Amino acid sequence: MIKNNQTKLNYLHIVLDALVIFLSYALAWYFMIGRDRGPGAPGTLPIRVYFMALIVVIPVYLVLYAVFNLYTPKRTRSRRSEFANICKANIIGLMIFTFVLFAGRNRPITGPYLVNFSTRMIVAFFAFNIVLETAFRNSLRIALNRIRSKGFNQKHILLVGFSEAARSFIARISQNPEWGYHILGILDDDLKKGSIIEGVTALGELTDLRDILSANDLDEIVVTLPLNKYEYLKPVVNICEKSGVHTKFIPDYQNFIPTTPYMEDMEGLPIINIRHVPLTEPLNAFVKRLIDILGSAMALIIFSPIMLVTAILVKCTSKGPIIYAQERVGLHNRPFKMYKFRSMYVQRPEEELTKWTTRGDPRVTPLGHFIRHTNIDEMPQFFNVLRGDMSLVGPRPERPQFVEKFKEEIPRYMIKHQVRPGITGWAQVNGLRGDTSIQKRVEYDLYYIENWTLGLDIKILFMTIFRGFKYAY
Repeated sequence: MIKNNQTKLNYLHIVLDALVIFLSYALAWYFMIGRDRGPGAPGTLPIRVYFMALIVVIPVYLVLYAVFNLYTPKRTRSRRSEFANICKANIIGLMIFTFVLFAGRNRPITGPYLVNFSTRMIVAFFAFNIVLETAFRNSLRIALNRIRSKGFNQKHILLVGFSEAARSFIARISQNPEWGYHILGILDDDLKKGSIIEGVTALGELTDLRDILSANDLDEIVVTLPLNKYEYLKPVVNICEKSGVHTKFIPDYQNFIPTTPYMEDMEGLPIINIRHVPLTEPLNAFVKRLIDILGSAMALIIFSPIMLVTAILVKCTSKGPIIYAQERVGLHNRPFKMYKFRSMYVQRPEEELTKWTTRGDPRVTPLGHFIRHTNIDEMPQFFNVLRGDMSLVGPRPERPQFVEKFKEEIPRYMIKHQVRPGITGWAQVNGLRGDTSIQKRVEYDLYYIENWTLGLDIKILFMTIFRGFKYAY
């Protein structure tokens, strides 16, 4: 029933997309041609010529949307990735449109029409279509999320095997009811039948799989076997495939592979790289470094009056140096001196090495409270960026003694040193700064490292400007 509903929804989606394309095209024609000169004005083509082009334009754009996966289910897809795919499809569409327009001008049949075809209207159509398509899809997403959060349009799922992968899956489903997933239960040999685990009922053992499948109308089976039970994987998959129910596999080693697996094909043998770091690629590294140099130089010029006033105030309000240089660990585990405006009273070395800064810390000066709260104390780090010690965006660097401590206590902690540390980062704009969970910070840092894009850096910079660091001492 749900599969039939999904098919109907996809057909409706295609029809609505066609209407959005038509509306975008009509608006582009009206604003670029119809409003100012009218359809019969000298130098313009008849309206029927422009709108007959839609016979080709609409199918081409619908195919492009399918190519860029815009008709796959939206339950777990982010708005950002969908917007990126809309832009890609429209860019390719614009390129095809432009190629046909100029290549066809020398043809005896189409030439007279294409010579006078408005290029301004094509560009306007491109802009209108991105805006309207994004608005339409976001509206559809909001409507579907509300329907699913109320218990409708659900996908019924069975988990086979209980592991850390199963825990992570259940947690995400619980936190996102708008995805519309309902977990019927878990099958696992080590769970007592009828017990409730993470809010999900244990339905029996793995040997009960065939009976459970025949007695229930399921939409998906998710195999989440623990590492010590992988010998059951083949018979479990065989049973699932014979049932005709769509089966997914979540390996119980997600802590060792990136969120977006980097795979290679070795003559048909799939190889998953343990870690994929986009910034190790030369072009990405060059672009990021170029932006760091230009951005930090501009920031130093723009903020120089604030930095000058702060330096004078630090010197006048407490004894000690204006700039505080502290050793931190950076790219490839190399130590460097990170600069800040001094915001604390001068301390003994043993205090500095062993204590975190906490909210209401008496070691912070009155001026220090202000410059820390407004992040002015971080501004000298633009010099670190120019020197190449740091980046504008990246994981925050830690002191050597804490690095030694955390690398033994927190799995994957040292991966953060595969990229330059940053003045701001994904963890910081999400409120993880100062005396907050190191484990959680590492999770956000790893997400940034594995999913780096120039767009993500720009997003973090804007979040830093408009939302700040969500400051916590």
